[in-house]
Order: sequence, then structure tokens, then C-alpha cells
Amino acid sequence: MLARVSILLVSAGLLVTQNARVERASKLAAVEQAWKLAAHGRQEEAIRLLNDAIRQDPDDPDARLLLGSLLSEAGHREEAFLQLNEAVRLRPSSAEAWNTLGEAYSNFGFAVAARQTFEKAVEIDPKSGIAQLNLGRSLLEGHELRDEEVAVVAGHLDRAIHLLKPDADAATAHYLRAKVYARQGSTRQAASELQRALSIRAEFPEAWSDLGEARKGLSDDTGATAAFEQAVKLNANDPVAQYRLGAEYLKQKRDHLAAVHLEQAYRLAPDDQSILNAFQRALRRTGRVEEANEVERKLAEALRRRDQSTRNELLSTQANNEGVQLQKVGNLPGALEKYRAALLLNPESVPIRVNLAVVLLRLGQWSDGLNNLHDALLRDVSNAKIRAALKDALAQAPPGTIPHWKEEPIELSVR
Repeated sequence: MLARVSILLVSAGLLVTQNARVERASKLAAVEQAWKLAAHGRQEEAIRLLNDAIRQDPDDPDARLLLGSLLSEAGHREEAFLQLNEAVRLRPSSAEAWNTLGEAYSNFGFAVAARQTFEKAVEIDPKSGIAQLNLGRSLLEGHELRDEEVAVVAGHLDRAIHLLKPDADAATAHYLRAKVYARQGSTRQAASELQRALSIRAEFPEAWSDLGEARKGLSDDTGATAAFEQAVKLNANDPVAQYRLGAEYLKQKRDHLAAVHLEQAYRLAPDDQSILNAFQRALRRTGRVEEANEVERKLAEALRRRDQSTRNELLSTQANNEGVQLQKVGNLPGALEKYRAALLLNPESVPIRVNLAVVLLRLGQWSDGLNNLHDALLRDVSNAKIRAALKDALAQAPPGTIPHWKEEPIELSVR
């Protein structure tokens, strides 16, 4: 009798194991099928399939990762962050999960959050070539680098080059490494890295365009022109490539050709000051004086707008500081007026938006306060203080208050 019971128990154990394997295989099959659908341009079908898979198993990090990535590509910001943050929660030690979340942050313009997330991915797995590449890129973009920062960026890109297969990502790593060399004034090394990038991926218009710039720096005008021409051939809708080729033709006194490419650059980027200046010169040289005068007028307007933007930033800072002082002495309505004025002048400022939100909440204007606090968090998604303040404000808000980003009453807490 005991032997029979043991056999039954063993059989039951095998059945559980078999069922678990079947369930796991089913999950993997759903994710794999979604990958195939997305690869064939059927993203909506892939998203539906993954949503079904997550409804069946909310704790499936693979489905959430792919779904978040597809939603990010489709421009669904909050839905993408919801899925990817949940994937990271389910798989906190996965460099892939952190890297995918970082790519979404980068895709939506959250540079600081992207950098911090890529740093986490590299910390978890220093041998992740794609995470090293993304971290190097995030450090390189957005601001002028100090000497010590240049060395850090170069280190991440060098590791990415060493770790990645010779594919499109490796080509990008060489391309970005060339940018670092160019910033350091090492033109020959930059040209060499660009040649390596193009040996991996010949149809890489940005690399051809930068190679043209490097060849100009090496006094190879013929090679520069050929590289610029190839960049435009591969991507005629790149205003930088069109401008560089047009400017090179202008330098060579091939004025009619210059005008053609500079006009295309102007159509693609009508407010770019370098393009406007070169285009009006090409127009004058080809006898199109009236058109040149019109472009010159637009150039003057662009310069005025730039000056106005600088002035607005200064005025915004002044209004915000005045609001802080009024808030300190308890004049909340006065502070509110100053913060609103500051935000009108500089709508992208996170600190000003937070100041405005705090005063609105203290004045009992819950919906506006929550909305502004939420908007601030979206602009700086990794800011733990803003996230905690929003969660605290949601907990204190009167029942039934509905901010613009939620469809349910906000008694439901945020993540």
C-alpha cells in the first residue's frame, strides 16, 4: 500500500512539473509570436496578443518588456512606462529590463532618467554591450562634456565596441566613438572610427555625413564632397546632410548646386540659423535677390527669437525667485501669480512647475495641483522626491477628485 501511495505522489509531482513546463512554453510561444508579428510590421496585433498574455499572467516579465517596448515605439508614453516599470519590478536584477526601460525614457526625451537607468543596467551586467552603448550615447548627448566626462564616455563606447557583434549596434558604437574623437580634436582617429562604422553598415547616412566633416578637417576636399553626396543620396530628408553638402558646394563656387541643396535643407529646417545664412548667400550668388532678402529677413527673426528665448529664461528665473520669497512669508496667492508667470515664460522648467503645484495644493486647488505635479514627474521621471510628493498628495486629496491623467477617482494610489 505504501509503495502505491509513493508512486501516486511521484506521478502527481511529475504532472505538476509537466504542467509548469507546458505553461512556460505557452508563455514563451506568445512572446515569440508577438516578436514575429512586430518584425513583419503588425505591431497592433502583437500588442493585442501581449495584452491577452498579461491578462492571463500579470507576472510575465517577458510579455511586459516586449509590450512596453512596442508601446514606446508607438508613442504611448504612460502605457509604456507602466509595463516597463512593472517588468523591472518583476525582474529587478535584469540588465535587459533596465536597459529597455532606459530606451523608453530616451525615446520620450527624459534624458536624466534614461542615463540613470542605463547606469543601473551596466551596474548589473557590465558585459551588456547594448547597455554600455546606450549609456555612452546618453552621456554624449545633450550637453558639452568636461574633459573627465569625455574619458568616461569613451570608456563605455570602447567596451561596447569590444562586446557587440559586428552589427548595426556596433556600427553605432564606432560612429559615436568618432564623435568623441572629434570633440577632442582627434580628426584622424574620428575618420578611422567612421570608416569602421561604414565597413559594418555601408548604408549609414549620418556616418557618411560626419566622415565628410572629418575629411574636410584633413584637407581632403574631394573625399569630403564624395562623403557628403553619399549621405544625401542615402537620406535626402536629413537637413544636416543637405546643409553640409550645400555649404561645401558653396565653398567650391558651385553656386547653383549649392542653392538646390540649401533650399532642401531650408525646407526641412526653416529656423536653423546656419542654413538660413548659407541659403541667402547661395540665392544672392545665383541672382535670386528678392528670395535672398526674404531669407535674410527670416534669419533676423530667428536671431530675435533666440534673444527673446534667453530673455524669457532670465525673466522666468526672476519671477520664480520672487514667488519663493512670497511663499516664505505666507503670501500664497501672490506666489501663485509669480509661479504662473514664470511657467508661461519657461514651460519646460521642472522646479517651477513643482513650486506651482505645491502652492495650488496648499490653496486647495487639488486637480490643478496634482496635474502640475504629475506633469513635473513626467519631465523628470526618476525624481524620487516628486514621485513621493505626488503619492502623498493623492492620498490627501478629497474623494472624487479626478486629475486629467486618470479615469478613476484618485482614492487609487499611484505606483
